[in-house]
Amino acid sequence: MKLIKKSHACVRLEKDGRTLVLDPGAFSEEDAALGADAILVTHEHPDHFDELRLRAAMEADPAAEIWTLRSVAEKISAAFPGRVHTVGHGDTFSAAGFDVQVHGELHAVIHPDIPRVTNVGFLVDGGKVFHPGDALTVPGHPVETLMLPVMAPWNKISEVIDYVREVRPQRAYDIHDALLTDLARPVYDRQIGELGGAEHLRLAPGDSARL
Repeated sequence: MKLIKKSHACVRLEKDGRTLVLDPGAFSEEDAALGADAILVTHEHPDHFDELRLRAAMEADPAAEIWTLRSVAEKISAAFPGRVHTVGHGDTFSAAGFDVQVHGELHAVIHPDIPRVTNVGFLVDGGKVFHPGDALTVPGHPVETLMLPVMAPWNKISEVIDYVREVRPQRAYDIHDALLTDLARPVYDRQIGELGGAEHLRLAPGDSARL
């Protein structure tokens, strides 16, 4: 499997000539979802869900499909009948040749005065990759590669470190990093790497790794 990092929370997975894209939001490249056979969206916030990017990908490939939770599906399913699938915690499905399990129900708390939206994480190919969206969901399955949300209005570095410790992946790649300045990256790299208990890695947008 090939992992390609896109900006912020978006990643592309390629296997056997097919492509799965997760969370091509407004902070990601305009073409982040183009060429996808399947698209997964964790929740409705615009840095994870961008309707224009999804429409472009779906219109470019009439066979492309989307799997997401109800709050997102309701916004786009009418435009693509039969191609937008609603999923929730505990569901399993196959998308573009990838086996996917759904974990989690709610977005992390930003502030007690802000209502929590729904959020799901996607465990791909039996734990090869786990993308939690905007939550520190522990899937309860072994995880090889954790997509780690390192900087958000809803987290702090101690929580990120403890999350890595609890999931216990073989490796963790940074996502949700558009708000993290280059000046701060060495601090995060050092502290997560030294304290998380897993190999901590970072890819620049457009870079890739073999899993």
